[in-house]
Amino acid sequence: MKRFYFLILFCLLTIVPNLVSATLPAPAPTPWTEAFRTHWKSRTPAERKELKQSIKTEIRNFQKAKKQGRAADTNTLLLVLISLILPPLAVYLHQGEINSKFWISLLLTLLIWVPGVIYALLVIFGVVN
Repeated sequence: MKRFYFLILFCLLTIVPNLVSATLPAPAPTPWTEAFRTHWKSRTPAERKELKQSIKTEIRNFQKAKKQGRAADTNTLLLVLISLILPPLAVYLHQGEINSKFWISLLLTLLIWVPGVIYALLVIFGVVN
């Protein structure tokens, strides 16, 4: 009897999502996802493997630091959250003054918003000098 119920449950779980997804319209891919797909496909398998390994290494390092109590600073986490909402404010709080980085972030945010967020994150993590 348990096998029968399991078989029915298995059939429902495999058939129903396919029926639901067939009736829903497929979401249109955004330009950002398409750009990432083409960029990812243009990489060689060795480059993909190296990137995956570097990501795994960074995750392990973060977990080790977290266990040792050396996790990311609270200020950095707050700045990252602020940069997702108001990128120029995050750059201003990080820099402590209104300078060229603030104006670049403001301009990028006003144009499209996503480049402003990316630029603010780069400034916060120290990639942009």
